[in-house]
Amino acid sequence: MSRTFSLAGLLRLRHAEQELAGADLARANARVRDNERTEQRARRALIEFGGANLGSAGTENLRAVAASRLASAVMLHELAAVQKSSAVEQAEAEAAFTVARVKSVGLEKLETRHREAVAKDELRAEQVALDEFAGMRSRKEEGRP
Repeated sequence: MSRTFSLAGLLRLRHAEQELAGADLARANARVRDNERTEQRARRALIEFGGANLGSAGTENLRAVAASRLASAVMLHELAAVQKSSAVEQAEAEAAFTVARVKSVGLEKLETRHREAVAKDELRAEQVALDEFAGMRSRKEEGRP
């Protein structure tokens, strides 16, 4: 049996693909977290601004407040759309990572079996050599060639 795993190159490729997919997944997760934080900050700001004291505000100020709230609501709607898009990208990246991992796992199992078989062959060869040596020693002690 060959001492080197014949699919080692393919296994390295699969591991590289898995690392790339993992990096893509990490970036997608970071985007989702960033978008969630941005949306939370925008919602908090809108809530805080909504509770502002407008008792002495004039008509122009009230119009400005209404326009600002409308713009904030539109921004929240856009952030929600970005968040949905990020969630889709995250799901796709997770699926790609899972596929890459599955491809690697099969080859890793083959590599493990190969290593076990090589180790078994080496032990068998060592045992044969020990048996031969013991047989030669036994014959020598008995006076046989």
